[in-house]
Amino acid sequence: MTEDYKRYWLKEAIIYSLDIRSYKDRNNDGLGDLKGLLSKLDYLVDLGINCLWLVPFYCSNDHDGGYDVIDYYEVDPKLGDLEEFKLLVQKAKSQNIKIVIDLVVNHTSKEHPWFLEAKNTQSPYRNYYIWMKEKPANDRDDVVFKTVEDSNWEYCEEAKSYYYHTFYKHQPDLNVANPAVQEEILNIINFWMKTGVAGFRIDAVPHILKNKGEERFQGDPYDVIDIWKEAILAHDKEAILIGEADVEPEDYPKFFNKGKKINGLFNFFLNNYLFLAMAEHCAKPLKKAFERLPFPGYHGQYLNFIRNHDELDLERLTVEERARVFEVFAPCPFMRIYDRGIRRRFPPMVNNNLARVKLAMSFLLSLPGSPVIRYGEEIGMGDDLRLPERESVRTTMQWDTSINGGFSAVDPNDLRWDVINDEVYGYQSINVANQQENTTSVLQQVKKMISTRKEQLALNYGIFKILETNHPQVMVYLYSLANEHVLVAHNLSYGEEHVQVSESFNTNKFHVLLGDAEIDLTASQQLILIMPAYSYCWLSFTT
Repeated sequence: MTEDYKRYWLKEAIIYSLDIRSYKDRNNDGLGDLKGLLSKLDYLVDLGINCLWLVPFYCSNDHDGGYDVIDYYEVDPKLGDLEEFKLLVQKAKSQNIKIVIDLVVNHTSKEHPWFLEAKNTQSPYRNYYIWMKEKPANDRDDVVFKTVEDSNWEYCEEAKSYYYHTFYKHQPDLNVANPAVQEEILNIINFWMKTGVAGFRIDAVPHILKNKGEERFQGDPYDVIDIWKEAILAHDKEAILIGEADVEPEDYPKFFNKGKKINGLFNFFLNNYLFLAMAEHCAKPLKKAFERLPFPGYHGQYLNFIRNHDELDLERLTVEERARVFEVFAPCPFMRIYDRGIRRRFPPMVNNNLARVKLAMSFLLSLPGSPVIRYGEEIGMGDDLRLPERESVRTTMQWDTSINGGFSAVDPNDLRWDVINDEVYGYQSINVANQQENTTSVLQQVKKMISTRKEQLALNYGIFKILETNHPQVMVYLYSLANEHVLVAHNLSYGEEHVQVSESFNTNKFHVLLGDAEIDLTASQQLILIMPAYSYCWLSFTT
């Protein structure tokens, strides 16, 4: 991996993802709102966040965390209004925080006015969606929620036809191959760019670009992204498109195209093999993943994450590898989802072993790419498996020990979002206020990692290299930017390990940035690390 050193804000981004509904209720109606998020901007600044990704806040039926959109041009009135959103963008910008929002155009809600009109065969909106008179024989080719939906096609009595849906049946897919739909998407992009947002996270990119039913794109489907890119750059030359594309790594380059298309891609492949490495207490799966992972170059960036707002999708693993991760992190069937994923947050997967939680966050904040922190991850929040499907990981932010964890002042019976209230992961034990006062807490360690990452530009712009060691359970890698170097080591083992790094270093002055490993050098200038169980170590040195 080589590139010219040039400042580029996405490479230095610390991205924080949240749902307004579950973050902070300010108007005391039991649901998070824009005013609540505004009241917590100082917290995000203190944490070190400089990019905020908001999941959909448009008008919806709330059947899928806001991804069932009814109106692309309105803020859900339960959350606030457009003027409050513009104020949020303005206030965030004054605090050097850029806001990225979701572009949800693979599908709409079946209650969207376009779909209601499309049921009429004579309507100009008919071809905004994908219809067939007869259900095709291969009606399960693209079913994503295999344990919930049994077909990609759902019959509509009013339309006397079947409509196509990639996800839930209440989310009919838009016919993005239709130039009229492409024009609608440009209108949506232009509308929100005028509010001052820094760009979009495109939901379900590969599904958007598929030919579905009898509908076909004119030319290369990926050219659509070029058009979207031109549209955002017309408003802001630094605006970005980041994309959700859970595909094989060999397909990653087609999404970048030297910066003409997507600027950042969520790295599902690396995420899957990070979990395999943590499950097997071995660095080998992660090292092997890098052998297949193409580096995007200056105009593209990988986005790394531990968990996102959906299930932990392990689709990139083989069946055998996935089974091993299930055995360790989701041993009971009710902990799994859609035959391929896990519906837990990370701390419960490791029985609240805080050393392992901090180790995972160290990986997140030091692997090549920009880190994406899901709200609550910085304090080690848990989940509620009593809730259905993906709702188990969509509980409210836990601020303090007051009623409802400081999320809302309403009577608990009047809450409109779920709060974790148990002995281990409840807000009484895990919350921001408690961890602000504890220097060894997950929150304080994450703040140190973020601060260190910002100070060490080699982590953003340096040449990345995996270093060999004499121990398979330790992962060591190096970033080099001119004569500045940062070495990062992770011990995936449950025991103390004595590790010798094969590389010879032209220095004997290592500065410990983070971690508590003991350091020594051999006569041939090879580094020796004595690392406690599940520990990490960040070192800097110059040559």
